[in-house]
Amino acid sequence: MSDAPDLALSLPETVAFLDAAFPQMAAGGRTYHLVGVGPLRATMRMDHHERHLRPGGTVSGPSMMALADYALYAAILANIGPVALAVTTSLNFNFLRKPGPNGLVAEARLLKLGRRLAVGEVAITAPDSQDLVCHATGTYSIPPER
Repeated sequence: MSDAPDLALSLPETVAFLDAAFPQMAAGGRTYHLVGVGPLRATMRMDHHERHLRPGGTVSGPSMMALADYALYAAILANIGPVALAVTTSLNFNFLRKPGPNGLVAEARLLKLGRRLAVGEVAITAPDSQDLVCHATGTYSIPPER
């Protein structure tokens, strides 16, 4: 995915905004990395780390939930600009396969980007497979003044 001229924020600008607005996401070491943005899209990688594992040696649901939410939020920001107060209003997750103890990749796609609401979906896979580990959908409220 590459930067497109019609994006509100480029990949480096989106990363810089996320780092400034949400420094807590890198607390204890960065594991979530925004690696691409495009029209109505974003790709984020989550590195393997012990803190993301649950008993049984698989990536935990909460870590996948954070990855999906963060990837959708990044897609929205890249397309509308630096709006820190855009907030998640709903998330739905379908955990499809047990991921091994490794990193994951989230491909976020916005299905609707309106003035007040954004709706999107995220496909989460292991880096070495196209098989879905998790499918998520989410809705975000965008503040009226941007």
